[in-house]
Amino acid sequence: MLTSGKQPQQLSTLRCSLLTLAILTLLSFTFLSLRYSTPQVSVANLLGDTKEVSRSVEQDGEEFSDIYHSPRVFKFNFAEMENKFKVYIYEDGDPKTFYQTPRKLTGKYASEGYFFQNIRESHFRTLDPDQAHLFFIPISCHKMRGKGTSYDNMTIIVQNYVESLISKYPYWNRTLGADHFFVTCHDVGVRATEGLPLLVKNSIRAVCSPSYDVGFIPHKDIALPQVLQPFALPAGGNDIENRTTLGFWAGHRNSKIRVILARVWENDTELDISNNRISRADGHLVYQKRFYRSKFCICPGGSQVNSARIADSIHYGCIPVILSNYYDLPFNDILDWRKYAVVLKESDVYQLKQILKRIPDADFVALHNNLVKVQRHFQWNSPPIKYDAFHMVMYDLWLRHHTIQY
Repeated sequence: MLTSGKQPQQLSTLRCSLLTLAILTLLSFTFLSLRYSTPQVSVANLLGDTKEVSRSVEQDGEEFSDIYHSPRVFKFNFAEMENKFKVYIYEDGDPKTFYQTPRKLTGKYASEGYFFQNIRESHFRTLDPDQAHLFFIPISCHKMRGKGTSYDNMTIIVQNYVESLISKYPYWNRTLGADHFFVTCHDVGVRATEGLPLLVKNSIRAVCSPSYDVGFIPHKDIALPQVLQPFALPAGGNDIENRTTLGFWAGHRNSKIRVILARVWENDTELDISNNRISRADGHLVYQKRFYRSKFCICPGGSQVNSARIADSIHYGCIPVILSNYYDLPFNDILDWRKYAVVLKESDVYQLKQILKRIPDADFVALHNNLVKVQRHFQWNSPPIKYDAFHMVMYDLWLRHHTIQY
């Protein structure tokens, strides 16, 4: 039997032993965690990568203006992306049907076609899936639409294709698809993915119709610029003296905001607002030439929040006036749209002329000069050119991949 004097002493010793054991256990688990879950990168290699990126940034020698939220960060991260980013393209699917290759590189859904072609030709592509940061699901809803596939059948085709990738390869299951992405410019492409909830909730969606109120997730998904290429006329810009019309819009009244815009302003003497698209019978390229003559080009949403008119305005040097609610503008996390565009709420349509006339001449000149600087970011090329639309989409993907942990 323990005496009253020895009992506290032994309890104290026991507590010390248990505490020591707990500390040793914690240290062991910490060591094992670092040993087996953290990549083994030497300090020399890490410094070497950083030096390589810094050297690339210094050699670039290009000055970046405040059209970017953070010019210095963009320049450094872009160089890092160029050096490191790798994407694996699943090889499954017959290119003659709905997979791998673009339908075409013209028309208002050309952005999808250019991405499909450019990613295959670019240095970002890797044939080794173990080296990939992201995985591209190369199914083209634009191709399906071109072949007359019904919406219901499109949903089934997308579901079957993705499920076949999930069962055949191990990569999807590592993150439940969070490191996978698909690209669609046609709005039916977004709806065609609804048969596979994980594709919508987890994977990165690069779409031309990025609306907050239909499931678009800004920190995960990407807004593609809808660009109608080829452009009919050369790029405008540095031509302020020729821009005598306050504002211009012509188009179909296929949305509530367009109906209101036409009804309120079509007879105004300072705003050039047409009730319908300008007919070819009115003359050769009359529609495009009116961009050249206008200071501001009104860009209301149509059947979706987006419009190819935004890229047209940028190309022709006419400051876009965004009149579309819930629209996550392309490259919005990279570019400061308020430095080269006028972003309004749809309810502002009734005061549209007054708002535009209140913009000081000095501010208009600054907006116009900045617009010229962003033109290259809204141009698709084949092969792609540094800082063009393809590279900006890739940069957005690069930013998204940093949030994925597996």
